[in-house]
Amino acid sequence: MSASQRKAAIVSLVIAMDGPSGSGKSSASKGVARALGLRYLDTGAMYRAMTWWMLEHGVPVEDAAAVAAKAGEPVLESGTDPGAPTISVDGTDVSGPIRTREVTNAVSAVSAVPEVRARLVALQREIIGSGGIVVEGRDIGTAVAPDAPVKVYLTASEEARAARRAKDLAADPGATVTVTRAEQARRDRLDSTRKASPLTRAADAHEIDSTELSLGEVIEAVVRLAKEHN
Repeated sequence: MSASQRKAAIVSLVIAMDGPSGSGKSSASKGVARALGLRYLDTGAMYRAMTWWMLEHGVPVEDAAAVAAKAGEPVLESGTDPGAPTISVDGTDVSGPIRTREVTNAVSAVSAVPEVRARLVALQREIIGSGGIVVEGRDIGTAVAPDAPVKVYLTASEEARAARRAKDLAADPGATVTVTRAEQARRDRLDSTRKASPLTRAADAHEIDSTELSLGEVIEAVVRLAKEHN
């Protein structure tokens, strides 16, 4: 394969990045997308945006029937620029509001509703389109894009993941590492045991443990997998 052919193959590549919260998926996925000149999609942000909308409209998120009845109403738009990814609901930028602990602790309940997943997976597949994208989430390699030629399952120790998440929530005095680890464990348990597209590693995914790796090393590992595929 010539250099131009290899470049064309990478430009149309779909890279599926799955893993639990705090494993470093977002930073790594954006870095890989920038390194390879690909688009980027954060599917988790879409579920968070849906959750934010439910909370804003007073929908009881633990009531699956109530969530299902409203799942078709919010208009979600996801930007795919890895340098400046965006997410909006009904024309409002919610990039900041969706990262609160309130949304984080409610998103598992909303994302477990089949009607929510069906709608968002359809949107995700539409965005993925003909390829040229790094897609991160918790069910990309198993449900959203099972035919993705490059699949990565990024993980890390519970301690490392909790420390990273607590750092992200530094503005919240209640988000200590201990509290964050407990909330994270609860979310991982819910996401791993839900009936609709549970969090699990695809059989053909490359597992990368980021506990002792720098962000740059994780990005390099995924970029290498992408280039080896071609």
